[in-house]
Amino acid sequence: MQLTYLYKPAGISVFAAAFLAAGLTVSPAWADHPGGVTDDPNDPHIEGTLTRPDPNAEMIQRDAANAGIISDGPTAKVIKNLAIAGRGERFDAGSTTDVWALNGYAYTGTFSSPCGGDPNAGIWVWDVNNKNKPSFVTVIPSPTGSRANDVKAATMNSGDILVHSNEPCNGGPGGFEIYNVGDPANPVHLAHVQVDEINPISDALFGGLQDNGVHNLFLFTRGETDYVAVQSEGAFDGFQIFDITDPANPALVSGWGAEEIFDPGVGDETTDVGRVLDAALWLLDGFGSSANRFLHDFTISDDGTTAYLAHWDAGLVTLDITDPANPQLVSVALDPTSEDGEVNSHAVWPSEDGTIVIEGEEDFSPFESVFTIDTGPAAGQFPAAEGSITTPIASLPGQIMTGATTYVGFGCDPGFPGFDDPIPAGTGIALIQRGACSFTSKINNAIAGGYTGVVMMNDAARGDALTVMGGTAVAAPGVFVGHSTGLLIAGVATAGDLAIGAAGEAISNAVVPNGWSGFRIWDYSDPYNPILASTFNTVCSADPIDPICDPAGTYSSHNVIVETQGNKVKAYISWYSDGILVLDITDPYNPVETARFFNNTPEFVAANGGNPHDIWGIYKEKNSPWVYASDRNGGLYVLKEYGSGSAKVAKN
Repeated sequence: MQLTYLYKPAGISVFAAAFLAAGLTVSPAWADHPGGVTDDPNDPHIEGTLTRPDPNAEMIQRDAANAGIISDGPTAKVIKNLAIAGRGERFDAGSTTDVWALNGYAYTGTFSSPCGGDPNAGIWVWDVNNKNKPSFVTVIPSPTGSRANDVKAATMNSGDILVHSNEPCNGGPGGFEIYNVGDPANPVHLAHVQVDEINPISDALFGGLQDNGVHNLFLFTRGETDYVAVQSEGAFDGFQIFDITDPANPALVSGWGAEEIFDPGVGDETTDVGRVLDAALWLLDGFGSSANRFLHDFTISDDGTTAYLAHWDAGLVTLDITDPANPQLVSVALDPTSEDGEVNSHAVWPSEDGTIVIEGEEDFSPFESVFTIDTGPAAGQFPAAEGSITTPIASLPGQIMTGATTYVGFGCDPGFPGFDDPIPAGTGIALIQRGACSFTSKINNAIAGGYTGVVMMNDAARGDALTVMGGTAVAAPGVFVGHSTGLLIAGVATAGDLAIGAAGEAISNAVVPNGWSGFRIWDYSDPYNPILASTFNTVCSADPIDPICDPAGTYSSHNVIVETQGNKVKAYISWYSDGILVLDITDPYNPVETARFFNNTPEFVAANGGNPHDIWGIYKEKNSPWVYASDRNGGLYVLKEYGSGSAKVAKN
């Protein structure tokens, strides 16, 4: 076996040893937090803890940021040989998630609101036998306090089986549910399956990772045995396989995680705590702003022998699961220079023969933050991270925070033990040192002192590591910089030379477009040595400020399904505000868009509950022209794909 990419950073063992020596613990609630660490004492994920990113966090944040926005953006000229045949209407903004279909019925999931316990939360069942007039049948309810994000259905040895994922949205259970849907109007519940941490050290180290959330799942059959593979939101073994041949009594078969790329065999480690912690820290140390290497989604080949894992910043991972009890790593396809450098491997699907694999990136940050020291001997660009609680710099005039700096100390509240030096009154940008009290307190105290923005510098102990400032939202822009950068801004050699009230250099932090995210198309002619053949973006995913794009739109790619049709390989893609696309990827080095559905005219928006379409899920009926898509704002679409001869360019 040869890896396309393999990286094991130096120095993690030292960090692990220090982490353990300090007696720090790790929060068990990984799936309930966007990820990262904060200094906020009101945040249960306090400084020194590790938190597993919630796969839905960025979508939830984007929903909140765009709440109440009614799109009035321009429309685009597009290929229009996909047409809606029928609608299953669910006009509840942001609520509908994935879609799947089986034997004349379609199934759509539900996002965080409404959460489980509400009568509308769960899997919506639609009769699509008449494609022109889909009709609502029933709701398979989510467990109370959980969301049913993903749904799959298939005819298996034991009958027509449906599985759906559970993720807590209000303290509910994780795991997944199994139903028999032989009679879709009367689904029969067969089992609730709890998904736990398998490795005993990682389970104990991280405070008991039991009843983990599940974000995605996939059904497959090998001979007389039925399986479901699931994504576990624990630490290790993010990919788990269950035997559901007796669907009322599922049994765990195996687990595998990207920690095996970092340290083969670490998943089976039962005595070496430091080794396990090293691997766990590597899982949190990926690329860009969303830097983790946890599993997001996956697809199993038709013959059930190969698993393709979209493993976020670990890349596209291929496993041989010929023996489901013993998955074996085949290759890792990873090119951190492609797209915008985030990696964010989110969705994946192979061609029927496995020689072509398409991988989607998901990224909700189409702008790049560029931090500059503008004056003095150290003038130049430096690494920085915009805060998650601060006013977005993209919303400022000219999309820039700029001004002279003043060092104001730690910025804690009056009376805070040992760190209560008052912030001097001033204007411009406050340079604040990290530590002791919360980011929220520091920034609010700077605002009260008259400052209009902040630069938070790391302390000497944590050096030049960057973090996204978390806590309670504040009404000022702000960025976080490394310790050495902070000293350069202050114009001093050491932290001991810092003086409260001293003027520093002028800085600026501009926000510039760097694209949303598209698809990477891989040549898997040699599965042990995949080659990045090409990438594909739409106009709006490539350039968020192109005049044809709605400023309020979401142009990240999302899900994909691939079908081999004779000598052609076609990818069907859900692309949020860009609608539904069809790509011919027969030549992976030259993908060609052949069809698209897109319609955000005022008439369509009015007929869609007052909201633009926001396409999340995609399903394709094999050997037929029928395509199913889920609209987060509008429910179910049933579309018909017409031949290339009927394609036309239209203003819609």
